[in-house]
Amino acid sequence: MAADVTPAPLPRSTSADRRQPKPPRGNFELYAWVFMRISGVLLVLLVLGHFGIMHVIDGGLDRINFAFVSGRWANPFWRVYDFAMLTLALLHGGNGLRVIIDDYARTGTRRLLYQSVNAIVVGLTWALGTLTIFAFTPQPT
Repeated sequence: MAADVTPAPLPRSTSADRRQPKPPRGNFELYAWVFMRISGVLLVLLVLGHFGIMHVIDGGLDRINFAFVSGRWANPFWRVYDFAMLTLALLHGGNGLRVIIDDYARTGTRRLLYQSVNAIVVGLTWALGTLTIFAFTPQPT
């Protein structure tokens, strides 16, 4: 009598088995990570444009004075441009500092204190910068 040695067939895999697991929704760290990449690219473009306009093109630093800034901010485009650069830079830097604080603060109390100071400094700097950009009115000369 011969023994049957053929292996049993493997169970069929379904399409649900082949799908990759989805990341959990509402993952703040994932969104913060993606924000850092996107804001970094946008900041490079905005800062290079700012550097080129303010420091290289048409006379460089010698032409920058109150009248130049007044004329530049008379156009709403430049106010929005500077506001975007201010906002992205502060959020990008504040988020980076948040990650560093999470890595190095040893206790929960210190972490809360440092994160609170970080948020207050970023918020106040943003508020003062926004006020400066949008409330600026040039004095007639």
